[in-house]
Amino acid sequence: MEEKNYMNPYLAGALLGLLLLATIYMTGRGLGASGAIKSFTVATVETLTPSHAEGTKFYEEYAQEHSGNPLKSWLVFEVTGVLIGAFLSGLISNRLALSMEFGPRSTTRIRIAGALIGGVLWGLGSQLGRGCTSGAALSGMAVMSTGGIITMFAIFAGAYLFAYLFRKFWI
Repeated sequence: MEEKNYMNPYLAGALLGLLLLATIYMTGRGLGASGAIKSFTVATVETLTPSHAEGTKFYEEYAQEHSGNPLKSWLVFEVTGVLIGAFLSGLISNRLALSMEFGPRSTTRIRIAGALIGGVLWGLGSQLGRGCTSGAALSGMAVMSTGGIITMFAIFAGAYLFAYLFRKFWI
């Protein structure tokens, strides 16, 4: 596999900001990802156990706030586009490979356990905070929401804390 350089991170950040502004201008809402996971979950539960979904407060509230099929949400299409775009980007830049990356003091088992635990914590945190990194923090800061600014500071503080605590696995 031929090694290629990634995009300049400052240019990528500026392009992400422009994409966020265009998204808010065209759709009236920002970017997000956790809402798509919630929509997938609601659609799955409604399909597999409709009696459970009808008798549970969470699903009833979701149905009141979102009319129609949960999979017809803007966020579901956005996340699907992100996955397709990421695959095409990897394909075009010759970076498609199934690999596990971890530091010299870590193992595959630790890396997988860390990813699973981190994913669960991310999901719980995004529901408690009413949005994920992109939805609550990035899009919230774009409209100068107090909650978005606080969320972004909390995310960076948490990231620095966990990076300090778990750095021995990566260096």
